[in-house]
Amino acid sequence: METIKKIYRKGYGPSSSHTMAPHAAALQFKAEHPDAHSFRVTLYGSLAATGRGHRTDKALQDGAAPIPVEIVWQPDIVLPFHTNGMHFEALDAQGHTTADWTIYSVGGGALANETTSETVQQVYSMSTLAEILPYIEREGLTYWEYVEQCEGPTIWPYLQDMWDTMQHTIVQGLQAEGVIPGGLHLRSKARQYYVRASSYKPSLQSRALVIAYALATSERNAVGGYIVTAPTCGSSGVLPAVLYHLKQAHNFSDTEILRAMATAALFANVIKQNASLSGAEVGCQGEVGSACVMAAVAANQLFGGSPQQIEYAAEMAMEHNLGLTCDPMCGLVQIPCIERNAMAALRALDINIYAMMSDGKHIISFDKVVRTMRRTGHDLPSLYKETSLGGLAVDE
Repeated sequence: METIKKIYRKGYGPSSSHTMAPHAAALQFKAEHPDAHSFRVTLYGSLAATGRGHRTDKALQDGAAPIPVEIVWQPDIVLPFHTNGMHFEALDAQGHTTADWTIYSVGGGALANETTSETVQQVYSMSTLAEILPYIEREGLTYWEYVEQCEGPTIWPYLQDMWDTMQHTIVQGLQAEGVIPGGLHLRSKARQYYVRASSYKPSLQSRALVIAYALATSERNAVGGYIVTAPTCGSSGVLPAVLYHLKQAHNFSDTEILRAMATAALFANVIKQNASLSGAEVGCQGEVGSACVMAAVAANQLFGGSPQQIEYAAEMAMEHNLGLTCDPMCGLVQIPCIERNAMAALRALDINIYAMMSDGKHIISFDKVVRTMRRTGHDLPSLYKETSLGGLAVDE
């Protein structure tokens, strides 16, 4: 598996696959062809179907600037490698193609194609919990120690930077007010939820604050704010909300938080390796489902869960998100995405309690539920995989 640094990426929302990755691709193509007169970029599948709502066109134009970009939308054509296909062309003054490049946004801000995906540096020799769990038990390690063993000590400053950004985004989101751009006339709610939480009794206040924290990040993402993927932009509110709440309510140190982030990313990496983090490929189970996994295992580790209990928390989190569709209204990362982040954060904390009460023994393994998620995602009609052609996205 690759480094977990690719699970956590800083950038501007609202979508890691539809905004961050196309922007990075445009930057790369411009660097290779700085003398081009103009570029033409053809978007396929989900990128074309919901690209306007996700601001894919603006991301490409910003990345290529000052070179002008012509964008061709082909939502009905899906290339074989992945539904999020982009074909870049460098054009001369006469409009002739001088160079071209086909690349895919494969989820979480990552780029790949038939060539690059084969040359990625593998940091982890093991890619399933069936391999990792027996190994750490045999060696007396925790999950985060296994991450440090594979990544080296430089992983901790990187995670600290990600955690600092996550906290800053929440603070910003709790102060924001007004209507979120995009045409749905959806108002920011994080601040009012945060204020209202203060009037509740402690037991209810705790859950209300988690909702406010999740809304804070998700709303910042929706307006194109600076966020950290965890593991995607569309699901970026789940893990930070849980970690921020646990730090505030239970005084966990930053060191403990970073270790929980390392474990969370390890489980997301297993999902990425054996299934997908892309809503366009497997539906929202790959995004919010994976984020729920990350938050559940992070919470379980912070509260002293054993490796078996942590694995159980991960399995439950994905099992109870199986089949979750990606059908954003108007192609915007707003409805149901923002609210869904809050619900996933609450669910992750409930899952932590369930796993902590158990002895860690269970019938369905995390690896099996990941394989099931992959098959379920492939069986979902394209209407429910970030095309905005079905489900909640359709006017009735």
